[in-house]
Amino acid sequence: MNQRTLALIAVSIATLIYGVNYTIAKEVMPLYVKPFGFILIRVIGATTIFWILGLFIKSQKLDKADYKTLLLASFFGVGLNMLSFFKGLSLTTPISASVMMVTSPILVLIFSSILIRKPIGRQRVLGVIIGLIGTVLLITYGNAADSNATNSNLGNFLVFVNAASYGLYLVISKNLIVKYHPIFLVKWLYLLGLIFTIPFGYNELMEVSWLEMPVNIYWNIGFVVVFTSCITYLFNLYGLSKLKPTTVSVFIYLQPVIATIYALIVGSDSLNLVKICATLLIFLGVYLVTKQVEKSSK
Repeated sequence: MNQRTLALIAVSIATLIYGVNYTIAKEVMPLYVKPFGFILIRVIGATTIFWILGLFIKSQKLDKADYKTLLLASFFGVGLNMLSFFKGLSLTTPISASVMMVTSPILVLIFSSILIRKPIGRQRVLGVIIGLIGTVLLITYGNAADSNATNSNLGNFLVFVNAASYGLYLVISKNLIVKYHPIFLVKWLYLLGLIFTIPFGYNELMEVSWLEMPVNIYWNIGFVVVFTSCITYLFNLYGLSKLKPTTVSVFIYLQPVIATIYALIVGSDSLNLVKICATLLIFLGVYLVTKQVEKSSK
């Protein structure tokens, strides 16, 4: 088996983990662990794992000039990103949340044009408009009659904030990713992220009744900490080292497909006409944005 095939398998497994994560995490919240408490567990677990992994790589020193950038990257990439995602997921449904995450490429383009003055062509502007119309439609009407969503409007909006935060993180951290070893960088991102999440998650973590929790919920929490937070990162990293970034980015579009299939199989979500129409608009918008980017790079 060649390295390209291994890389494609690694990225496929990471995408599969992300896809089922929406339902697996949703089963934990808010009944057994409230969202902010769950994020604190996730960040503590991931911080511990990556600092242990950091012992096996060549040591690096963080430049003083990068402190501010690292702090911002940690806030948007771990703090705001994760807190808004789990809080939003606890209020909406897995399918809507997974579709909302696909807006990331559109948001990366918007932030790139604002922060680094990247030009936007007409086709990409059209893509942004179509994608955002689909997003507004999903936020407003996506789960109107869904009993699994306690506050779908707010939940969908918070997942959109999460996607925006992650998009901003990608733009801010671009130079850091090139400059530092990935594990060295992520261990610091998680450590600083832990500082951001403690004030929000501490009380909710203290409320957890560990002895009353079913065994399967322990497995769900372990899955999110080990697989969603760590394995996916390492597998995507391997994929990026062997494949083109555009090839890896295509896999983000499979997440809603996997999330939808898994959620329908286990009965944690349902489809309706608004969700389908909003999804098609978002996918069309992302297609127009990314197609234009690829043309201009050629």
